[in-house]
Amino acid sequence: MTYRHVSAMPHEVMTCLACRPGGIYADCTLGGAGHARAICERIVPDGLLIGIDQDLDAVENARNVLAPFAANVRLFHGNFIQLPDYLNQLHIDAVDGILMDLGLSQHHLEASGRGFTFQKDEPLDMRMDTRGPTRAEDLINGSTEAQLTEIFQKYGEERWAKRIARAICDERSTNPVRSTGQLVSLIKGAVPARAAAEQKIHPATRVFMALRIAVNQELSVLAQFLAAALDLLKGGGRICVLSFHSLEDRLVKQCFSQLARKCTCPPQLPQCICGGQAKLKLITKKALRPTPQEAAANPMARSTRLRCAEKLA
Repeated sequence: MTYRHVSAMPHEVMTCLACRPGGIYADCTLGGAGHARAICERIVPDGLLIGIDQDLDAVENARNVLAPFAANVRLFHGNFIQLPDYLNQLHIDAVDGILMDLGLSQHHLEASGRGFTFQKDEPLDMRMDTRGPTRAEDLINGSTEAQLTEIFQKYGEERWAKRIARAICDERSTNPVRSTGQLVSLIKGAVPARAAAEQKIHPATRVFMALRIAVNQELSVLAQFLAAALDLLKGGGRICVLSFHSLEDRLVKQCFSQLARKCTCPPQLPQCICGGQAKLKLITKKALRPTPQEAAANPMARSTRLRCAEKLA
């Protein structure tokens, strides 16, 4: 199997993660395993990489890419929310670093056949893990007009959400919407031509993103994981997150900022009464972005935002 993907911001990720020989690191989203390989190169001979991905294709690809480091690697097919379970299986209490790359891979768009892209006519699936119970088709044909509007607005920040939801509901009353081609046609018909012409992105971009987020429950799972991640890190351990749209990045930024604050008292109090202590140190004060050279060479990396924080001992 050929699994095409170029990992975003590899130099910056490795600098932030600060891997050391003998350390234990969790790559929670293997993707094309580019980051995972770079970690392995830095932790040998005695380190351990725990690799996780929802997509079985990514896990199988990682077995091939990481074959030279097989003794230093443990791979799991699942969601990063299951990292505590995987650590228990390995009898590991905490790790030296956690990496999360929340973006789609080129493989998802080009070869998965699961409808992640509006540029091909494929079944409306969009599941990262094909064992999941809900496909995009199920949401499109089983949700009410109000529910679809909420999905498109909440997860896609789509201006024309109501019109698109209404067009879908009108169509499915006689003809179920089962393919990306059908959905794209409905979106194009619902978005005013002048508005579509003024947009810099394809009219279907936000709806497809919203459906993918909803199908895979990406934001709720990310929020749960971030709330628990601190307990999975050793003192001095680092967590690095690569996000690709504002909703993800906002969650990461807010979580890191809250844990880096010493005082959690309301601002109107004249003095601190909570006695709070910061739990994280921000390694990146602002999100790092790819260089113009990388963005030109790897267009999928253009929207990347990298944030990193270190657990205080």
